[in-house]
Amino acid sequence: MSNETRQRQQPHDLSSGGPAVTLLVSPRDRDLGGFSVRRALPSGQLRQVGPWVFFDHFGPVSFSPGSGINVRPHPHINLATVSYLFEGEILHRDSLGNERYIHPGDINLMVAGRGIVHSERERPAVAASEHRLHGLQLWLALPEADEEMAPEFHHYPDADIPRVTVDGVPVRIMMGSAFGVASPVRTFATTLYIEARLQAGQTLVLPEAEERALYVPGGAVSIGETRVPACSMAQLSSGPGLVLQAQTDSIIALVGGDKMTRRYMEWNFISSRRERIGQAKADWVAGRFPKVPGDEQEFIPLP
Repeated sequence: MSNETRQRQQPHDLSSGGPAVTLLVSPRDRDLGGFSVRRALPSGQLRQVGPWVFFDHFGPVSFSPGSGINVRPHPHINLATVSYLFEGEILHRDSLGNERYIHPGDINLMVAGRGIVHSERERPAVAASEHRLHGLQLWLALPEADEEMAPEFHHYPDADIPRVTVDGVPVRIMMGSAFGVASPVRTFATTLYIEARLQAGQTLVLPEAEERALYVPGGAVSIGETRVPACSMAQLSSGPGLVLQAQTDSIIALVGGDKMTRRYMEWNFISSRRERIGQAKADWVAGRFPKVPGDEQEFIPLP
């Protein structure tokens, strides 16, 4: 594929097409024990964006020797998790027997389906020294027909994620298709996820999707008449030719896809059916979920 992709469209006409940004969300901080995360999805204002039902931004955070991320085994159902790092390393283990180190630029896709358990820890060598961590944790709702599929695990190294340059802006096609390029990362519904790094003053015409939202892990951008500061999420209109401009050197994550039916969420469980969540809670309390090989001694109790 060419490393230079050109997409030139007219900017979104605010006078005729409505506002480019329909909602600006300031994520709330959540304490995970030792560090906090910014949760953009779900929020009181915005519950879902296409298939995306959860969006956490953690870090950048520095850990002193002896401290760090240490998430004990916990379960999921009816969803797929997407783990992505800008900086640092995480050790992923799951009940399928997978053990994988997540490094910056990799995409870790864990499909819970009818049920999976995983933990997120650090290697002793990493935890023993001063280290940093910065990344995203996202959840995708599985289509109703796939909610009870057998669990799966897929790991895509940084080198396998397609890169294009659009009017001088480096873009990674993380999931789905954009700018004429398709990501190899598995999807279950129409899904969009791209990352772009812009220098101050650069512009980018954003890919279209039935529903889409933009998050700014660092920097500040403007879309139409709205400034989107760092660590905030903007729900965007669905019209073509929507242009983003970087106010400072910035990194952005655009997520979206086709609209999905409502999903219910409680703790680590999401489903299109309330009663399924109740069943999952009872199964976790009763010890009916599988164990994580190599990490069988601990677990997070149901809140």
